[in-house]
Amino acid sequence: MISKRDIGVALMTVVATYAVSIVAQQKPAPEKLHSISYDWTALEAKPNAYGAVRSVVRAPTPTLEELEMHITMLNAGQTSHAPHQHPNEELIILREGTVEALVHGEWKRLGPGSIIFQASNELHGIRNVGSSPATYHVVNWKTAATPPASAK
Repeated sequence: MISKRDIGVALMTVVATYAVSIVAQQKPAPEKLHSISYDWTALEAKPNAYGAVRSVVRAPTPTLEELEMHITMLNAGQTSHAPHQHPNEELIILREGTVEALVHGEWKRLGPGSIIFQASNELHGIRNVGSSPATYHVVNWKTAATPPASAK
């Protein structure tokens, strides 16, 4: 038999859950990014297992749900991660070094100034095949049309 205490606990749980969901929904939206510049010398290089990364920005803009930019320095002979895919599109601009990029199922050898576009949900990757570090700028974005990330 359900006691008055059980009913009271259940009601308090429902009210608490509702209150938490309301507070979570009232979280202010991140401020939209407007025109801005980033000084290379002010971007801190954070070492990692394959080289270093400089985080630039991750924020919504007036037309994008999210714009994310970073700069990777990939040591000779290294790859930042195994080939992968994600729903957001990505642009990579090679600043220095020699890499191979997996583009539409084929590894392409590229040098400084090269540009790589990775379409939504297409398998891609990048590896440093040169004898010196490779540095590249990564720009990726999400819009209302970006498919949701698949659950793994």
